[in-house]
Amino acid sequence: MNMDTDSLRWFQQVADGTTVTEVSEVEAVTQSGVSRALRRLETQVGTPLLRRSGRTLRMTHAGSVFKRHVDALLHQLDDGIAAVSQLIEPETGTVAVAFQQSLGTWLVPDLVRSFRAAHPGIGFQLTQVRDELQSAALDGGQADLEIGTRRPRDPAVRTRRVAIEPLRLAVPGDHQLASRPGIQLAEVSDEPFISLRPASALRQLADDLCEQAGFRPAVVFEGDDLSTVRGFVAAGLGVAIVPAPRAGSPESATGPVLYPEILDTGAVREICLRWPAGRRLLPAAELFRQHVITRATAGRVPALSR
Repeated sequence: MNMDTDSLRWFQQVADGTTVTEVSEVEAVTQSGVSRALRRLETQVGTPLLRRSGRTLRMTHAGSVFKRHVDALLHQLDDGIAAVSQLIEPETGTVAVAFQQSLGTWLVPDLVRSFRAAHPGIGFQLTQVRDELQSAALDGGQADLEIGTRRPRDPAVRTRRVAIEPLRLAVPGDHQLASRPGIQLAEVSDEPFISLRPASALRQLADDLCEQAGFRPAVVFEGDDLSTVRGFVAAGLGVAIVPAPRAGSPESATGPVLYPEILDTGAVREICLRWPAGRRLLPAAELFRQHVITRATAGRVPALSR
């Protein structure tokens, strides 16, 4: 059975919600040409893959089953084309990196900057992911590498620790503990806390640290990101357990939030590099993986803010 890749790609696009008209405009082919290719594909498969719903085409049950395999096939094909291209031109290509938002102000820019200094022809596709343990690894398979703090057990993904990040207590600048260089969490057991949502790995770690200190934090506000948490702390609405600011990051600037050290044991979180275990990375992604590991081994990560 011979199926041309154009028909498969057009089916993929239509199944993802693109109209036949839009496909024809992008691919520079007539609408009737796209429609004939889709009907030919259905004949080859032996069953309807798409059905009309008003002015749009939607997948049948068979189409939904078929599309999963089409997605995998075209992904592998594109990887193969990219691999050959990068073998011919090893200093080209694009690395898809997923990372947690809190690492996007210091670690990820530092890694990309230092890598691009030696490999200026390699580009990056950057996406942010949450630190929730139940979230799909590697941005649902769309990323070559992931840099973050969550470390779920997943045999399909390999993990390497690249740094240990200290945690600090974020307090308003006029707080009674703001001038202290370090504190025990038990000292703020009666304070209102600002936290991330319960699904966050950092939230779970913070709750565990408080429990270890003998109390359960009274969380009065929950946010989706650390910038929101810091904003509420700056407004004097509570304290929070957050990553220590790094030199040069926006959080390190002198402002309405101060960050005394948490003296309790275990007030750190691991930052890890993750990549797929079941397939080889393309040359550009492998170069970046080696770069991250080399810098981590040498301890060359941005210093803490003083």
